[in-house]
Amino acid sequence: MALKGLDIFKLTPKTNCKDCGNPTCMAFAMKVAQGAVELDKCPHMSEEAKAQLGDATAPPMKKFTLGAGESVFTLGGETVLFRHDKTFVSKNLYAVSVCEGSFDGKLPEIMKVDYDRLGERMYVEFLNLQFTGDKDKYAGLVEKAMGTGRGIILECRDADAARAALEICASVKPLLNGADAQNLNAFGALAIEFGVALGVTGDNLDELYDTAAALEKLGCKELVLDVGSSSVKGAFAAAVQMRRAALRDNDRVFGYPSLVNAAKLAPGDEYLQTALASVFTLKYGSIIVLDKMSYAQALPLYGLRQNIYTDPQKPMKVEPGIYPLNGADADALCVTTVDFALTYFVVSGELERSGVPLNLLISDAGGYSVLTAWAAGKLSASSISKFIKEFEIENKINNRTLVIPGKVAVLKGEIEEKLPGWTVVVAPNEAVELVKFFKEYKSA
Repeated sequence: MALKGLDIFKLTPKTNCKDCGNPTCMAFAMKVAQGAVELDKCPHMSEEAKAQLGDATAPPMKKFTLGAGESVFTLGGETVLFRHDKTFVSKNLYAVSVCEGSFDGKLPEIMKVDYDRLGERMYVEFLNLQFTGDKDKYAGLVEKAMGTGRGIILECRDADAARAALEICASVKPLLNGADAQNLNAFGALAIEFGVALGVTGDNLDELYDTAAALEKLGCKELVLDVGSSSVKGAFAAAVQMRRAALRDNDRVFGYPSLVNAAKLAPGDEYLQTALASVFTLKYGSIIVLDKMSYAQALPLYGLRQNIYTDPQKPMKVEPGIYPLNGADADALCVTTVDFALTYFVVSGELERSGVPLNLLISDAGGYSVLTAWAAGKLSASSISKFIKEFEIENKINNRTLVIPGKVAVLKGEIEEKLPGWTVVVAPNEAVELVKFFKEYKSA
């Protein structure tokens, strides 16, 4: 049963301080009860009180980390089913499944998928290491994976092989994915001994629930629940039902992150696996395992994930600066638009398609689209001239022609007044017309 603010207030030190960001301890207690603030925010709360209140006030879904060093990943902690209710907490993670025979062939392609998009690194976070029956070969596979800088998932139901693997990689906090109704005692003991999270599987939801409950009693507090791979329909139903049970019914046995093995749901079908990965990015795969990851798969999946796991109240923006396109140098034409991510990617894509060398200048427009930024005063002659001066554009670029978005053609005269010596050219209204515009402009 959820605690009320008064229950928490009784255990809160009556310091009446502002260390917690609250004017009174009652206000702090009410925020804790509502899930708006964590107990650790109060510097005067005793360890005994934290222990007493911790489980009762924790999010309905357990939050913990996998990995170590620079490869630390957060799972769980979710409090809502829908993104429009509240920003999601922990983005889902992608893994590629490998075994002894496929590791060397797949690794180069896996390592190629590593790029930056809007300040976030996009790469394959985990290697899912499959045990195929040979303990010594599996240990060798784990040793190879340790040198990749990626998180490790040990897909193994053999306790001896799992122990040998953990002795090699326990320091990087892998996910030991192999507990089921038959081996739960052995795998629970391994997870506790090595201090790692434990993946749990079951033939159906009832068995999965009972196995997870039994592991909790053994002392396993960091679990990842496998949604199953018998059918796509069954896996999707399990993912949704577990999340609803945890968040709406407050059933903490199902209050753990989930694992979806798309490689097993659609073996050998790269396109279906990608489609399934997109579905479970939305509903509700914490870790999604694929058979491979190429750029063709990564671009849509990571773009979708970034959209879903970004605060909807904070628009995605690109950093202000100079973006040379098509081999542009200091003599290339200058083009400007806003920093709204969608606008940037649409415009830059069309500019690249034109093949004309261009310097794309992105100024700070508050993350708004062109017309919205103009209406809000974020895109104006003053803001553009300020950007050009602050970034010392005139010292870096020789060309003095600036192409502005067609929808703010009204700014042409004002910009030329603010920037003596510059020629302002108005582009077409629609991005799709930019290719023809610049090809004809270049030849004119």
